[in-house]
Amino acid sequence: MAPPAAHEMQQLKNTLRPSKRLCYVWLHVLLLFALFGLSKSQSIVDTLPGFSGDLPFKLETGYVSVGELNDVELFYYFIESERDPARDPLILWLTGGPGCSGFSGLVYEIGPLRFNYTAFNGSRPSLELNPYSWTKVASIIFLDAPVGTGFSYATNADDYYASDTISAWDNYIFIRKWLIDHPRFLYNQLYIGGDSYSGIIVPILTLEIANGIQMGLKPPMTLMGYILGNPVTHLHDDENSRIPYAHRMALISDELYESAKNACKGEFIDTDESNGECMETMAVITKCTEKLNSAQILEPVCALDSPKPKESKLKWSLNHIEDVSSDMISLPVPQRSEFWCRNYNYLLSYIWENDNAVQEALHVRNVCP
Repeated sequence: MAPPAAHEMQQLKNTLRPSKRLCYVWLHVLLLFALFGLSKSQSIVDTLPGFSGDLPFKLETGYVSVGELNDVELFYYFIESERDPARDPLILWLTGGPGCSGFSGLVYEIGPLRFNYTAFNGSRPSLELNPYSWTKVASIIFLDAPVGTGFSYATNADDYYASDTISAWDNYIFIRKWLIDHPRFLYNQLYIGGDSYSGIIVPILTLEIANGIQMGLKPPMTLMGYILGNPVTHLHDDENSRIPYAHRMALISDELYESAKNACKGEFIDTDESNGECMETMAVITKCTEKLNSAQILEPVCALDSPKPKESKLKWSLNHIEDVSSDMISLPVPQRSEFWCRNYNYLLSYIWENDNAVQEALHVRNVCP
């Protein structure tokens, strides 16, 4: 297909970037579909390194081209429902971060595989079946998004600078093109799901899909709604709610909570440093909670090889949790640990996915220069 003329390219840019200009004229719709070079990069994966025998479910991996010039390649893992793929719902699952691979959702959350942590000896991790997988009743696409996440990549360096709206729009183009490539799922009930930072992306994406349905854009989609687990919603409100949460979970006393609520007037993040009573109360709360695993309060705090210094103010913040997550790469290889530690489990995905045999089995492209 010949490249569009300059004025047509500008119209394409106006169409393909999310904005209030979503009342498409037919020319924009035609141009949009003219750009849809449908991705045929799909591979069936029958076996995986670290898993004994053939996979007892259907796993497909592949890339779908998105972006203004199809220069962004989003990698996905698709697992068909183990019950009735023709009738069961289809879920597009986005992991948080932003920047956590879709593989995290597959192996740590709702997918059919999980790591066998107890058998890990420092070599390639082994996999086992997850008896609680959502794929028992639904088909799921685990997407590496935004670009730069997991095995997704761009051929243009500028495309790695993506906003929430651009990321959501790329995901929207992804699901439209994926459904065109997989027509037997066109009329399955569709849910958009995710966790953590996907609480920002998923509602934007769902709205784009709903708008497209209302305008009659193809392919048809049977959108049923969205699913969010522990989502980010409004950063200030999310962090501010940690004090009421600590109280309701009996991590701080009634007296301490009431003191903080009255002294700080319900504002626990952007505190007034001149308010001595509020600052003193918040310091006590910090002391009560700083040694807890803020992401999993019933689990131990993991020792890190190179822990980052934390701020002296309230430790129960989103930034603190992100710091812990980013330090996973520096975790020591666990040897005969006396207790199970979730962060050690996360380390296994880094080791497994960076294994050459694994990438070959998943049909990952070698895009290194």
